Amino acid sequence: MRRQFPRWKNIKPLLGWSLPKDPFADRKLKKVVNLAEMRLLSKKRVPKAVFDYVDGGANDELAYGRSQEVYTKVEFNARVLRDVSKVDLSATILGTKSDLPIIFAPTGYTRMMHYQGEVMVAKVCSENNLIYNLSTMGTTSSTEIGQQVPSVRRWFQLYLWRDRDQSLKFIEEAKSAGFEGLMLTVDTAVGGIKWRDIRNGLTVPPKISFKTFFDMALKPKWWFNLLTTAPLEFATFRNFNKPLSEIAAKVFDPAVTFEDVKWLRSVWQGKLIIKGIQTVSDAQELAKIGVDAIVLSNHGGRQLDRSTVPLELLPSVRQAIGAKGNGPQIYIDGAVMSGADVVAAIALGADGVLIGRAYLYGAMSAGKAGVEKVVEILRFEMETAMKLMGVKDLSELSPDFVNIRA
Repeated sequence: MRRQFPRWKNIKPLLGWSLPKDPFADRKLKKVVNLAEMRLLSKKRVPKAVFDYVDGGANDELAYGRSQEVYTKVEFNARVLRDVSKVDLSATILGTKSDLPIIFAPTGYTRMMHYQGEVMVAKVCSENNLIYNLSTMGTTSSTEIGQQVPSVRRWFQLYLWRDRDQSLKFIEEAKSAGFEGLMLTVDTAVGGIKWRDIRNGLTVPPKISFKTFFDMALKPKWWFNLLTTAPLEFATFRNFNKPLSEIAAKVFDPAVTFEDVKWLRSVWQGKLIIKGIQTVSDAQELAKIGVDAIVLSNHGGRQLDRSTVPLELLPSVRQAIGAKGNGPQIYIDGAVMSGADVVAAIALGADGVLIGRAYLYGAMSAGKAGVEKVVEILRFEMETAMKLMGVKDLSELSPDFVNIRA
């Protein structure tokens, strides 16, 4: 074969560089291809105590580790020779269509992860037709969300206070602000023991100490945003001026029972979702009460360590409650970190999944652009998995598609 001198027209298509279309774009974010990489990027951009608060679990973190592990054991039974040229990823969540079967879970202290906080996250949900949950421990009030992001479908997450009248005030505020769902969290009789937070001396807001000055040098952007924006505080406890331990004592009521759920059902006319279910019998009891949905959850492994893994519990609860469309909808959370994880959960009987850490990694990495990238990744991974499985919409998914390897 004769050799020839390289020509520009032959070399040009092989060049792997070009001038950036947007010189201000986050190049590191652009390189992120999955949520594991998003997690690593977020670790580089916020103080250690903030990252550990999001990333960590209770005690030895066994519950969260096991929740992660079970998803790695999922095996799909792919069907071939099906027309999957068009795939529908939408789901009906409590009677209304969502573009994905993904619900943004309530997360506390969100402005600690990124200064734009809950409003920023709610905007991403609105733009993608997804449901946003505002936490009682949020840094933005339900009224503020209703005013600043009126188009988002929104639920309010509630801890029943010892003072039921105060709980009613929160409920009425949420109702007035256009929240369609109320999510009662029931797995927090007391706060879990989080060793990472204890070691880091985490406070809200973070205190400036000798150690902090070193952190400021390493994470100047985060600290600049913290110090030049509104004070970091719990929206529901503004002007409360009490230690965090005293706030927790008011929020976490160890005396909550099924009778309180019945009471809540009587005073709230919207959709009622109960989060923190870890046994089949509790799920059945709530179905009898008439709640609209339950969330199989161990609080992301952040409360009771060694607690039940939601994905492993899911098939038994689905069998006990009945086929989809009968009784309350069933959602799960905990360690959902890919579109394939979402598909597996839907196939095993979930009507939807909640994500928390996933979108917080995005927020810590790059604010709104980071959260948008998380949604983009999950959507692409879901679509790819479903096409390769021979499935064109979520209704076709069933346990027949999934094996859990021993």
